[in-house]
Amino acid sequence: MLPVSVPDTLPLFPVLDELLLDVLRSLSPADWQRPTLAPGWNVQAVALHLLDGSLRSLSMLRDGHFASPGPASGEYADVVGHLNALNNSWVAAGQRLSPPVLLELLAMVGPRYNEFLRTLEPTAPAAFAVAWAGEAESTNHFHIAREYTEKWHHQQQIRQAVGQEGPLLEPPLYEPFLTTCAQALPHHYRSVAAELGTVVRVQLTGPAPSTWFLRRTPAGWELGQDYMRPVAASITLDGAVAWRLFTKSLPPAEAVRYLQRQGPPNLTQPILSLLTVMA
Repeated sequence: MLPVSVPDTLPLFPVLDELLLDVLRSLSPADWQRPTLAPGWNVQAVALHLLDGSLRSLSMLRDGHFASPGPASGEYADVVGHLNALNNSWVAAGQRLSPPVLLELLAMVGPRYNEFLRTLEPTAPAAFAVAWAGEAESTNHFHIAREYTEKWHHQQQIRQAVGQEGPLLEPPLYEPFLTTCAQALPHHYRSVAAELGTVVRVQLTGPAPSTWFLRRTPAGWELGQDYMRPVAASITLDGAVAWRLFTKSLPPAEAVRYLQRQGPPNLTQPILSLLTVMA
């Protein structure tokens, strides 16, 4: 079984930026106020959050500027609470900005953010680990891919709200998102008991077909591909909604309508709670 590597997403950031500006420029004043899948946030709020992510990264990671104390501890709940407070305070203040001003800022900051990412040594330790994949230390390569999933899914929240989802579901953009999210599977299954050698197949249909395998080893679950032997359980998920499931935008009760599962429930049920965002 071959490993599933973290994809190279760096060249895709300018593409995402251009698509974001395209969709935002197409919106009417009413569209900016449409609710999104992000609880309590409309289109303008999500666009503000995308701007904040770039500005905050440049300030902290490029310039070493940390404007406030960090979370109370490194515990997951404290980190999430801290991030949510930062996000909400920015969005509240950003209501003073008009959509044209917001567009101008996004157009200006995007290239500077992408330029900074290109300065990072891919194999060097990232400033922040990818916690949702269970890592205590991550490479910059994985950090950049994690940032790609953030940029991708928040733009898709905007696009879902205004009925323009198609462009981000094209395989060149969607496959890297999905493959990066798949890195969370071994950590997510860490407490699932199974005999050594047990294999679970996870298959996505739709716009960017993907197949991954989870195999139980003495060290835990490992993620792979191109496995040709029988499996103990299989999960098939409609790829058009996979992004929503992975980013806490598809409640489990609704997600089951898009799933086909075969095998012991303890091996298939965890897919319903897979999470690849800090929430």
